[in-house]
Amino acid sequence: MTPNKVLVTGAAGFIGSHVAEACLALGFDVVGVDDLSGGFQRNVPSGVAFEIGDIRDPKLIERLWKDHGPFDYVYHLAAYAAEGLSHHIRRFNYETNLVASVGLINAAVRHGAKHFVFASSIAVYGTGQLPLREDSVPRPEDPYGISKYAVELDLAAAAQLFGLPYTILRPHNVYGERQHYGDRYRNVVGIFLNQCLKGEPMTVFGDGCQTRAFSYIADIAPLFARAPLVPGARNAVFNVGADAPVRVIDLAAEIASQLGVPCRLRHLEQRHEVVHAFADHSRVHAVFGHVASTPLAAGIRRMIDWARPLGPMEPTRFSGIEVPEKLPAGWA
Repeated sequence: MTPNKVLVTGAAGFIGSHVAEACLALGFDVVGVDDLSGGFQRNVPSGVAFEIGDIRDPKLIERLWKDHGPFDYVYHLAAYAAEGLSHHIRRFNYETNLVASVGLINAAVRHGAKHFVFASSIAVYGTGQLPLREDSVPRPEDPYGISKYAVELDLAAAAQLFGLPYTILRPHNVYGERQHYGDRYRNVVGIFLNQCLKGEPMTVFGDGCQTRAFSYIADIAPLFARAPLVPGARNAVFNVGADAPVRVIDLAAEIASQLGVPCRLRHLEQRHEVVHAFADHSRVHAVFGHVASTPLAAGIRRMIDWARPLGPMEPTRFSGIEVPEKLPAGWA
């Protein structure tokens, strides 16, 4: 039997590289694409046919199908997932996270893809409605969440008119090996880890009592890979991630403790963000069966073991700020 051929966007990135690896484990023939703007070629798993390119370019998308297709499944993980910064890079956010996604959906429809798997975000929910449930009405409060929800709506419309099957997964606060912990605008686990490795205090917006449920990558990636094979996942939306909310200041203490350094904090002015965010996962458990749940301490330990040999990363700075007004002081 010929193995399923699949396309993974963002395959050199954090989540994308793990999803590509999980697809290989299922016996799929995997093609990956990434522009390396936030990922690293070292992340691409062995066995993936890898192309460097920007999926905002329609010519690239057509070339991928021409040179490597047809693709049975499309796994779309390429994005710039900086919720807070998205207020200040609105055009870039929509071009990267919405327009590029629609171009990929167009290609999937034209070329007869059998399933489209999309990495959305719990950012679509906005404030309140805790715990976040898939049947809640999305009320995104930042351009990043708006763009993700718009792609969800577009996929539903494409399924209705063209019959393109899809699965939408809404992960949250994912961390682990291969994360770009030099990115200063997103992924608080990586930010804290890098600051500790550099001997700097950890920067906390406000009092640090915001809560998030931090999700270990190895628990998340296999769900993406399996989605087209799970009948109940067809044309459905799932929250995926950890259940237990953790305060940001407690996360900082855990990282410092495991690194064996003092827990030093530098409090910055509170920024505009959702204060509490944790989700209900009963739907994904009911449809996918057993879903792994790695304790935070164990996941942090594995990430640290991976990061120590790499050492600290120089923090990246976004060079295309479009709206500097009200940019948090720590990012100015």
